Amino acid sequence: MTSTQVSPAVAADPQLAALESEAIHILREVAGEFDRPVILFSGGKDSVLVLHLARKAFHPAPVPFALLHVDTGHNFPEVLHYRDEVAASGGLRLHVAKVQDWIDDGRLAERPDGTRNPLQTVPLLDSINDLGFDAVIGGARRDEERSRAKERIFSIRDAFGGWDPRRQRPELWDLYNGRHAPGEHTRVFPISNWTELDVWRYIAKEQIELPQIYYAHERDVFSRSGMWLTPGEWGGPKPGEEIVRRQVRYRTVGDMSCTGAVDSSADTVAAVIEEIIGTRITERGATRADDRMTEAAMEDRKREGYF
Repeated sequence: MTSTQVSPAVAADPQLAALESEAIHILREVAGEFDRPVILFSGGKDSVLVLHLARKAFHPAPVPFALLHVDTGHNFPEVLHYRDEVAASGGLRLHVAKVQDWIDDGRLAERPDGTRNPLQTVPLLDSINDLGFDAVIGGARRDEERSRAKERIFSIRDAFGGWDPRRQRPELWDLYNGRHAPGEHTRVFPISNWTELDVWRYIAKEQIELPQIYYAHERDVFSRSGMWLTPGEWGGPKPGEEIVRRQVRYRTVGDMSCTGAVDSSADTVAAVIEEIIGTRITERGATRADDRMTEAAMEDRKREGYF
C-alpha cells in the first residue's frame, strides 16, 4: 500500500477516510515545518493510532519521528511491555523519561496521595528542552475533556512549556502555523477531531493490535471513589479497601494510581465498539481520577506544561 492509498475498508467509510486523510496531512505538515519532532508514545490506544497513521503517512520511508514516553514508574506492566515491543520491532528510537529519576535526584517529591500523574510535567518539559524537540505530537482528542476541546491542532507553548488559550492561532482552510520563538515549541494533535468511537472503528478496520488491557479480562481490583483501581506499590489499597477479582477492561491507560477499570465483558474489538455506542461518559470522565481533583484540573495542568 502506498502512502496515498487507504485500505479498502477505510475507503468504504467516508467519515474514517476523511479523518485519516486529515491526520496524515497534519503529520506531513509537521515533517515539513519542524526540525526535530517527536511522538509521545505510551502504548495507549491513541498514541498507537498516531504511530500507525505516521507509518501510513511516510510509507515506504521510515517514520521520521522519534518516540518519547514519560514513565511514572506506576504504569501498567502490560502496556510498558507492548510499548517496548512496538519500538523494537519497528526500529524506532524510544526516549524514556522516568519520573523516578527526578525523584531520586530531588527535582521532584512524591505526593501524599501516591499518584505520580501530575509529576509528569517536569520530566516532559526537561526532556523536550534537553533533547531539542521543537514539535511534540500527541494523541489528545477534543471529545475527551473540556480544556482539550479548546486546543488547536498546532498549539504553541511558551519557553516554560505553558499553554495560554488566548495565544491560540486561527486554523482556517487546513492551514497550520508552526512558527515559534527560540525556546518555544509546538504541541500537535493530529487526531483532535476523532471520537473514541472513531478510534475503535478505525482500529477494527485497520486491524491494529493493542495491549490486551483494553479488552475484558479478570483482574484484582479494589473500589475507590466509584472506580475500580489496580493494587500497587503506589499506595493502594488502603485499610478498608477490599481487593476483589472482577472481569474488567480499561478504556484509557496511564498511572495505575488514577486510571480506573470498568466492568465489562467486551473481549473483542467488535464488542468494545458495541459497548462504547451505549455509553454517554467519555473514557477520561469515567476512568481518570486525576481529572476529578478540581473542576479545572486538566486546564490547570496544561497551563503548567502538561500535555
